[in-house]
Amino acid sequence: MLGLKESGRLDLIKGMLDNFAFLIDQFGFIPNGNRTYFLSRSQPPYFALMVGVLAEIEGKEVLAKYQSQLLKEYDFWMDGRNALTDEQPITKRVVKLAGNRILNRYWDNTPTPRPEAYRQEIELTEEAQPLGVVPEELYTHIRAACESGWDFSSRWFKDQQAMTTIDAANIIPVDQNCLLYWLEVTLHDAALQTGQHKMAYDDYDWLIKDREKAIQQTFWNEETGFFHDYDLVTGRQTEALTLAGAFPLFFKLATPEQAERVHDRLKADFLQAGGWVTTLNHTGQQWDWPNGWAPLQWIVYRALTNYGFTETANEGRDRWLALNDKVFRATGKMMEKYNVVDAAITTGGGEYPNQDGFGWTNGVYLAMNAHTK
Repeated sequence: MLGLKESGRLDLIKGMLDNFAFLIDQFGFIPNGNRTYFLSRSQPPYFALMVGVLAEIEGKEVLAKYQSQLLKEYDFWMDGRNALTDEQPITKRVVKLAGNRILNRYWDNTPTPRPEAYRQEIELTEEAQPLGVVPEELYTHIRAACESGWDFSSRWFKDQQAMTTIDAANIIPVDQNCLLYWLEVTLHDAALQTGQHKMAYDDYDWLIKDREKAIQQTFWNEETGFFHDYDLVTGRQTEALTLAGAFPLFFKLATPEQAERVHDRLKADFLQAGGWVTTLNHTGQQWDWPNGWAPLQWIVYRALTNYGFTETANEGRDRWLALNDKVFRATGKMMEKYNVVDAAITTGGGEYPNQDGFGWTNGVYLAMNAHTK
């Protein structure tokens, strides 16, 4: 959509939004894909950001048009909230932590191998069972990771290395909760746009403030100077350092002091020859070192510019654009993902080959290129 905006294709932006709105009206959420076997899990909650792209072009009345779908999607993510208790702190995609912090996780209610990866998951089960892993739990964690979009990454692994230790449904992700914070902000603005002032201030204001406070209390690590995911089982943050830690800066939820420390960590550890590497772990999974992904390049770029770190932001942007250009000149193609550590080596990892051409790569390229002018 960012690329379509730069291309003047307002018609396609509206078409995409209307298609997503239809899916929400039909199913209550945006399925992970347009196939019946995806109906047990959602896409990550980016719909509010999508509506925001059109609202920037046409004005805030767009929020009123999609208000009902924004609310339906929110209800999907928050389903079970009223059933949470100290004795039952987890229900579907909602969790309750100490201090009455209400946050979210990724989840799927079908503990079976995914049809699109059946053989691989049966083989993984055979590998994991001698280690004491229950097959149904394994499938739930795999599906939860798929709902996140980061399928797969060491951020979901107990040991940060092996797929057999995947534990995604027990992890509260920092990026997901930042996205849901933005959905709450968007619902607040939509209520104001439709004259529902009481709803905006009585319902959404406290939800926004509570989520903001919970994000700070749950994910910030003073020792590492970074935002981490949180492990429900151990009751503490995971050790993994990933680009998900930049999301609080993207949504301006970090303090200036936190932002400076995140910037320093990003610059020292994540900035590579071709842009920002996703994690610091070498596992062979596609959402790990040495791969870079267009959506996360944009998140980090905007995260840093939000706090005035324009020199570092521009450096990462320019390295990514140069890598895209170099690969395109060599192959005539835009790619789904790139090796940002060594451009001479083809990117890889994951359960399928690297894809030729990908809308988010094109879109981020156009959006970033527009910021160089």
